[in-house]
This record gives sequence, structure tokens and C-alpha cells, in this order.
Amino acid sequence: MAIFKQKILWIGILIVIVVLAVFGLAMMGSVLGTKPNHVPVALVVLDEPVDLPTGDKLAVGEMIKQQLTSNTQLPISWTIVSSEEEARKGLDSRDYYGVLVLPKDLSAGVMSLSGPNPTPATVQIINNEGMNTQAATVVKQGLGQVMKMVSLELSKSALDQMSQRADQIPVGTAAALLSPIQIQEETVHPVGVNNASGNAPGMLTQIMWMGSLVSAMILFLASTNAKKTGGRKWATHLLQPVIGIILVGAASGFLIWMASSWYGMELANAVDAWLFLWLGGTVFYLLQSMLLNWIGIPAMAILVLLMFFSMPILNMPVEFLSDTTHNLLYSWTPLRFVSGGLREIMYFGGMDAVSTNATVLWSIAGGCLVLLLGAGVKKGKAAAAQPAAVA
Repeated sequence: MAIFKQKILWIGILIVIVVLAVFGLAMMGSVLGTKPNHVPVALVVLDEPVDLPTGDKLAVGEMIKQQLTSNTQLPISWTIVSSEEEARKGLDSRDYYGVLVLPKDLSAGVMSLSGPNPTPATVQIINNEGMNTQAATVVKQGLGQVMKMVSLELSKSALDQMSQRADQIPVGTAAALLSPIQIQEETVHPVGVNNASGNAPGMLTQIMWMGSLVSAMILFLASTNAKKTGGRKWATHLLQPVIGIILVGAASGFLIWMASSWYGMELANAVDAWLFLWLGGTVFYLLQSMLLNWIGIPAMAILVLLMFFSMPILNMPVEFLSDTTHNLLYSWTPLRFVSGGLREIMYFGGMDAVSTNATVLWSIAGGCLVLLLGAGVKKGKAAAAQPAAVA
């Protein structure tokens, strides 16, 4: 058939395959097959050993510590911390996704199971939800399962010992043996209401990228047309960053207002979130405008691909990423610095909680602004040289 002899058909099929491969890599390659690895968690062992009738010591806290730190099945990297206060400071500074606290009366509580007044001990699991909801959930579930297994082992051991001394076990003791160690859960830095399960920072970042991209494209085309119609080239070029930064500031404010007013997103630090999103949007706009002014319309392909490659990893814990994804994409993509800074502001106390993300963004903004202005110088020289060459 004649249609199969058309080159455009086979070129089109090749283009479809390439598009599917590229976007498949962008949307699936960075997230499929990911798994938690070396998730940082603090362990606080306050347990005080108690003396047994045999003269030995019962140190349940130390036993649990050895079991946890030697368990290679847990995707956790343990940090032994001397006090609960120190561990909570680590949660505030985003060092840990969670904390397991073994209280000082842990051994005493287990020991009491064989006495007339059993008092089960309570261990505490603290989840750092604001750092990343997905990772905090993995930590909570993993620690909960391990502690239940430890509790079951202690229950069987105590039951065997008591059955050797008596045929009948009091009801209160039997009830306590069902759960010799109880788990108390606490969540710190909660993500709030209507925050997309803690994914709001990444979502706002993606929307801001699109808004900045549209702004950059419109102002690039407007500037190009103005120069063609006789507008002053340098004045027109300088207006691109000025108008763009103002436009992005208004757009970021509208985005924060829309998220809060239209969709009920809980924002404890709305003004700080707006200011940082303005900074992030400015970085996006300057980067996009710089590429458009140097490369032209083909830069849109680069910018769209950068967005699609970055989107899946914005809300992914860094400990879940493969080394390849981390080194080749996560370590440098500007979207993750904006998302990370927003997370710090929204869930960890406002602008005071922002770490190096702001510094990196200011550096990128400065570099892109210089290159954007440099594109105007280059084009100005080229335009001046053209008449001379014709003459």
C-alpha cells in the first residue's frame, strides 16, 4: 500500500517511540522501583535495668536497642540520642523522620508482669510528619511492627516463667501479658488540613513553574515584537526581568490566596509562603527567560522536559531515591529547592526555618539575571554589526 511507502509515516512512528521513551523515563524512571533506604531515625534509651531474683539484671531497653540496630531488614539508619529533648531538637532541625523513646521504667514494667500489680510499660514513637508524610508513615509502621514483635516475645517469656510457678494466672496479670509493652504515638510538625497529605509544597512548586513559564513566554514574544517594531532594544530587554518579577509576585500571591480561599489549604505562615514562592517563581522566570533569549522557542522543549523529569521526585523522600536519580537530577534541579524551602516554611515555623534552599535560589537568580542581560548585549552587538556588514 502507498501509505507504507511514505517516509513521514516511519518518521512519525519513530517520533512516537522517542516521545514515549523520554516521557516514560521522566514520569516512571525516577519513581518506579524506589524503596526506603537508610531513613534517619533517633533512638532514645532511658531504660534503667532492674535486679532479678536470680541476681541477674533485666535490661529490656538494651535488649531492644540491640535488636533494632542489628536488624538489617529495617530500612532505618539509627542515631543513638541521650535524651528526648535532644531528639526533639533533631526533629525540629529536620535531622530525623521519627524518634523511638524507650522510657526509664521499661524494664520495671516488664518485671512487674510477674507480680501482683502488673503495670505495662509504654514506649513512644514520634513522627516528623512535616519532613515527609510518606517517610514518616514508613517509620511509624516499621517501628510499630517491630515493637509488637518484641512485646509478643516478652509476653511469651513471662508466660512461660509464670506457668512454671503456678497453674493459674490472675485475670489482671493475663490482661497485662497480652500487651506487656504499649505504644504511644505522637505527631510533630503536622501538615495541616487540605495539604494533599503533605504534598502541597511540591504541588505549589509545579503550578508556579507553569505560571512562570507562561509569563516568560509572553514577555519574550512581546519583547521580540517590540524590538522588531522599532522599540529601544536595551530598554525593551531590561523591562523583561522587571515586569516579569512583578508579574510573578502577583501570580504567587494569587496562588497562595487561591489555595487557601478556594480549596481550604491550611497555611500557618501564609505571608512567608507567599514571599518564598515569589522568590522561587522569580528564579523560574529568570531561568526560563534566559534560555528563551539565548536559544529561542526551542528552549521550551528543554523547560518542559525539566518540569516532567522533576515533578515525580518533588514529594519523594531523598532516602527513597536511587543513586542515579539523586545524582543526575535531584541534586541540581531548581524545583526541588523551591519545594524544600516551602516545606520548611509551611511545616517548620516560617521564614526562620529556611535553610540553604534560599541561598541556592538567590544564587541561581543572580546567575540567570546576568545571563539574561548578557543575551541582550549579544543581540545588540549582532544587530549593530549587521548594517555595517551590509554597507
